Amino acid sequence: MNELLTPDDMRRADELSGLPLATLIETAGRCVAEEIIRRYGARPAVVACGPGNNGADGQVVARYLKAWGWPVRVGTDFKGAELIVDALFGAGLSRDFPADMAAVINGAGVPVVSIDVPSGLDGATGQPRGACVKADVTVTFFRKKPGHILMPGRALCGELIVADIGIPVLVLDEIQPKFTENSKPTLPMVAATSHKYTRGHAVIVSGGPLNTGAARLSAMAALRTGAGLVTISGTREALAVHANHVTAIMLTDLDLVTLLQDRRKNAVCIGPASGIGKATKSKVHVALASGAAVVLDADALTSFADNPVELFEAIKGKPVVMTPHEGEFARLFKDLHSGPKHERAIEASRRSGAVIILKGPDTVIAAADGRATINTNAPPWLATAGSGDVLAGMVTALLAQGMTPYEAACAAVWLHGETAAHEPAGMTAEILAAGVRAK
Repeated sequence: MNELLTPDDMRRADELSGLPLATLIETAGRCVAEEIIRRYGARPAVVACGPGNNGADGQVVARYLKAWGWPVRVGTDFKGAELIVDALFGAGLSRDFPADMAAVINGAGVPVVSIDVPSGLDGATGQPRGACVKADVTVTFFRKKPGHILMPGRALCGELIVADIGIPVLVLDEIQPKFTENSKPTLPMVAATSHKYTRGHAVIVSGGPLNTGAARLSAMAALRTGAGLVTISGTREALAVHANHVTAIMLTDLDLVTLLQDRRKNAVCIGPASGIGKATKSKVHVALASGAAVVLDADALTSFADNPVELFEAIKGKPVVMTPHEGEFARLFKDLHSGPKHERAIEASRRSGAVIILKGPDTVIAAADGRATINTNAPPWLATAGSGDVLAGMVTALLAQGMTPYEAACAAVWLHGETAAHEPAGMTAEILAAGVRAK
């Protein structure tokens, strides 16, 4: 159930369901009413109903609650209410939601249950249209929408419930949704006959002697994510620092051209504290020309800020994953500064030819064919220095083991979040890298 349906997709699902609209509305309203009584004891409730199907759902909710003994009224006067059911506007809102109405509902000091989405929230983008209701519980139907899990929509929905209203799963074959919520991946199998070379050889490019920590985080994460071998490439001075910290990770001062002539070294990560400038740009070009899969992070991206097209031309047709946060993204895609996050990431993938991991509390993984996956399992304490270096190493390891760039990106982001979720708040990147479990 990880498919995400836009409001247009959901309208299509309703049409393809074979069920009369009146039946869908009746079932939806009853599902909402059941979720309400599951959580709250009977109390004075106001159901605020707007036009269209969302308001019709609300009328059904009011009818069921009354039948079950609740004191309920329909309207927008919330005096005396101890619970508000928000049935004003659904996911396909086409105009701004009034700030005064949102303020009244949000300031009522009572639980708010929203139908489909909190009123004012765009179900396709996760962005408010004007003001927005902040719900304690949101009940949607059949499948989640992008707006339920993209920020700030995820925070505005409260607890999200997906109710089954009888729409057959087979309608998804016709709709072919492009967007998904990231889920537990299927990782490369380790056969009984496997050995370290069959599990890939990841290369992590180091920064200078005073900037080695980021590469070690990436290398440790790559090893923990299942790469058969991991090598840090750098200057002899940098490697002297690394040698004091690593054991199972190999070190080499061979120049990158010579190193990557060994085709067993099949995945390369460049960027974590590698330095910004011509030297890093040159190494990126070497890696992209080598035939290995490439992960570009941090300084490898910023080094091309003055000429992104140079990078995009070099990427064309290559297996590449880029892992920018919003600041790095803005340096390469200067005109993609507004709009839905998943749409910006898809456009960036189309321009660059790389799979894009646009990081944040709602990390998006996007491909040039229009697919996008939104991640939801990362705790807020994952936002710590060095966590991006860990992620870059994890992606590199999965590429080394033969996963496609999109599969590797989705899997690494999920594992990254899952690892952090099992660590306490205050977790450091060193703890994160050591805690990675590729299973």
